[in-house]
Amino acid sequence: MAETLFLPQAGSKEEIYEALIPQVEALISGEQDLVANLANIAAALREAFGFFWVGFYVVQGQELVLGPFQGPIACTRIAYGRGVCGTAWKEKKTQLVPDVEAFPGHIACSSASKSEIVVPAFQDGEVFLVLDVDSDTLDDFDAVDQRYMEDLMGILEKTRTT
Repeated sequence: MAETLFLPQAGSKEEIYEALIPQVEALISGEQDLVANLANIAAALREAFGFFWVGFYVVQGQELVLGPFQGPIACTRIAYGRGVCGTAWKEKKTQLVPDVEAFPGHIACSSASKSEIVVPAFQDGEVFLVLDVDSDTLDDFDAVDQRYMEDLMGILEKTRTT
């Protein structure tokens, strides 16, 4: 796979995801190193959409520990069940947050973050990491983002089991 993403310049969000997903799948399918794959997924999502922050937190014991990311510095550790990321881990489901200030227990790693989506990835039925994407715009994420980000995590899960 080339080191360049080919994305529609004037496409809808869905059209951009439709172009992005197979390129990310090709990029990570032959690579077994988790850190390399997470770094490339974070970079691809940020390049495609210009999100404020895109990154991963990896489960280590009873905490999520910061993994590869793109954007400003971030919180390093998040406890189980805390904030949007910890809640996604605990509830084992995507968290779509239109206004982070309205989310009970939100952890403000950056005051510039206004909305957020967190998508868990699973191995043997348990969350092993979460994808965390922040926007500096309120209500920036929707069902389209959720669908395609969950698809991306499914692709990542497959690389972990093959």
